[in-house]
Amino acid sequence: MRILHIISSVNPHGGGPMEGVRQRGLKLVEMGHSVEVVSMDDALAQYVAEYALPVHALGPSKGAYQYNPHLVPWLQANARSFDVIVINGLWQYHSYGAWRALQRMGVPYFVFTHGMMDPWFKRTYPLKHLKKWLYWPWAEYRVLRDAQAVLFTSEDERLLARQSFWLYSAREAVVSYGTKTPPSDADALRERFYTAYPHLRGKRVLLYLSRIQEKKGCDLLIAAFAKVAGQDPKLHLLMAGPDQTGWVAKLKAQAQALGVADRITWPGMLQDDMKWGAFYVSEAFVLPSHQENFGIVVAEALGCGLPVLISDKVNIWREIEADGAGIVNTDTVEGTVKTLQRWLALDAPARQKMAQQARLTFAQRFTVEAMAQSLLEIIRKHTP
Repeated sequence: MRILHIISSVNPHGGGPMEGVRQRGLKLVEMGHSVEVVSMDDALAQYVAEYALPVHALGPSKGAYQYNPHLVPWLQANARSFDVIVINGLWQYHSYGAWRALQRMGVPYFVFTHGMMDPWFKRTYPLKHLKKWLYWPWAEYRVLRDAQAVLFTSEDERLLARQSFWLYSAREAVVSYGTKTPPSDADALRERFYTAYPHLRGKRVLLYLSRIQEKKGCDLLIAAFAKVAGQDPKLHLLMAGPDQTGWVAKLKAQAQALGVADRITWPGMLQDDMKWGAFYVSEAFVLPSHQENFGIVVAEALGCGLPVLISDKVNIWREIEADGAGIVNTDTVEGTVKTLQRWLALDAPARQKMAQQARLTFAQRFTVEAMAQSLLEIIRKHTP
């Protein structure tokens, strides 16, 4: 089967959608399929050359919307040479442009929303939502309406998507989502990380690893950490991730005002061995996000044997709570404090039991093999 993914960018700073395309694509290639990607990136970008799958980069594109006049002609010339086309993400030109080309040609396609239909955005950014309403009826509404299936990574994400716009029509499907099994050489990766950050050796590290942005709850995590840090002088917060909105300076000032600046390390974006090393030096992973349709990084943490301390806005929280693979609470300072306090109250055997369950939950629910197979099943079910 020849599969084409359409996505705005393959820049690793884009987080989950790009990583999901990459990991699922590599597994499908391993299974004997062909996978290619169309993006709006500048063809000369280094990350395009380094991407693990063939990329047809049609940029540079214009503005935050990533308008690109080459997309429609490229699809008109090439789309029929693929068996399956998958649009990844909404609200930029790649989705609307793909719809323009494909519906005229009668070529079926699927859409991954990647959490971009969550009503959290409607509540948090009402003015932006109003602008989206002006755009919705003649663009993204049609993108979803005409898809063979709109793909969600959890039942919660599927149900929440219905709340963003009253004008909504889609053939919905929930697919398994996951990530590759983490590397097993934990000791070597741990030592490599300690070599770069020796001050963390001997600390009880709580890891945040995601984009630094408002929806991830970084500010409430710092506030909550400040309230529990006094319980153990060895506690240390590792805040890893790219600063997408210039927020880090304000967060550092918040930490300074709360008296915990020296208890927080900001390494920026971690990749490859340094990312895995960060997981393996930590005792738990923390993500008090206000909105998260899945969170590949949560699955990665589970695969490394880290209990996950998450909010009930991470849409796989029900599975985590049911399995006992972590602790769940509300996406508030109070909720995050309760989560951290519950973790700190556990004795060593209880923490170890939760860590073992984390690995088991990953293996049973969130592997890349399950993700690839689930997508194939949905495609076969919904393809004429």
